[in-house]
Amino acid sequence: MTRENKKRQYDKGYYKNHPCNEVFTCKNCGRECVPGGAGSDHRNHCPNCLYSLHVDTEPGDRASDCGGMMEPIGVWVRRGGEWAIIHRCRRCGKLDSNRVAADDNPTKLMSIALRPLCEPPFPIERIEELTDLMGGTK
Repeated sequence: MTRENKKRQYDKGYYKNHPCNEVFTCKNCGRECVPGGAGSDHRNHCPNCLYSLHVDTEPGDRASDCGGMMEPIGVWVRRGGEWAIIHRCRRCGKLDSNRVAADDNPTKLMSIALRPLCEPPFPIERIEELTDLMGGTK
């Protein structure tokens, strides 16, 4: 790759309109992440552990100076049924959303999606008592 092409690659907004074909090593689990198999031109998280890096202020601009680890904390379903991963930066707390890739770990995705049901904000043993207090029926 010539110096001019390498410089252009890091110009502001380059990745908004160009595919990201770089292979990278995940900072969380150490696996090598390749763009092939993602089902899109923009690999932005590890398909194994689903962690990402905080490198963008706006998608594709590579303008963030934070560089913190983006932890997968949840999933949501976009209009049309497409799943997206919610990431939170461990360093600055920024929330971001990334589409699920075709080769993402399905077990990890489901464990993130089910976390609210497995760890409710109240003791599960008290659900009957709480339902009675709210005037519900059994």
